Amino acid sequence: MKGKGFFNNFKSKFKIVILHPETYEEKGGFNMSKMRLTIFMVISVILIILGTAVLIVFTPIRELIPGYTDVTLNRRVYEMECRADSIENVLVQKDQYIKNIRRIIFDDEFPDDSLAAVALINKGVKKVPTVDDFKSEQDSLFRLQFEAESQYNLFGSAFVSSNGRNNIPTFFTPLEGLITNRFNPNSKHFGIDMVSKSDAVIKAVADGTVVFSDWSVEKGYVIGIQHAGNIISIYKHNSSLLHNEGDVIHAGDAIAIIGGSGSMSTGPHLHFELWCNGKALNPEDYISFE
Repeated sequence: MKGKGFFNNFKSKFKIVILHPETYEEKGGFNMSKMRLTIFMVISVILIILGTAVLIVFTPIRELIPGYTDVTLNRRVYEMECRADSIENVLVQKDQYIKNIRRIIFDDEFPDDSLAAVALINKGVKKVPTVDDFKSEQDSLFRLQFEAESQYNLFGSAFVSSNGRNNIPTFFTPLEGLITNRFNPNSKHFGIDMVSKSDAVIKAVADGTVVFSDWSVEKGYVIGIQHAGNIISIYKHNSSLLHNEGDVIHAGDAIAIIGGSGSMSTGPHLHFELWCNGKALNPEDYISFE
């Protein structure tokens, strides 16, 4: 009976009246039971909780909550790290490329490195054993003989297209004159020396871009041009240079004036070199100096 009385009391209605605070005049009112009031409060609390959850999950307000991190933060950080690694690899390769050009210009020794090796080191990729790691003695001797015979040969290098056909470009004669010293890699003379009349104009052998234009103590005024197919032409001991780094050059354009600048020069002449993929080429094999 006691429980039944409590349930009836819970269902009993009461009137909620709204009064004026000063005159106590009744402004309105409505009937409400304890059960309805309880249900209304429970539903209100549930709606408030659901609304708060929706705001936190689907709006940027969640980022204002202490300890709550942005779900896309890790993905953005990963993308930024990938971009930073790519930029770092490109910068290292560009730096190595510039160093190799300077070695060519100043006749420095080439260590056993390459742009591919730099990229491999940066990526942390371990070398996978290949057939080359297990070469026989006869195979090694044959390779040494073949490399010695083809070291300064354009065929099989960048001058050969993907279909196997020779793709030798046509070079313009850099200077009209006489050859006084020929190509001799055994004595580290990786080019030819030419003499001509004073103030003769030196011309570019092919289209390209100036990658080096400066003065050095030993080589004097030097200009280097990058051509298609990883070909670089070098012109040393000039009296003056007519182009700066970054200039686009066409075959036959005047690039320098013949001279005898530099401590290693024995008189007014042009020292001309032709390189491909880091290997010196004999200019007389590919340019007509007659």
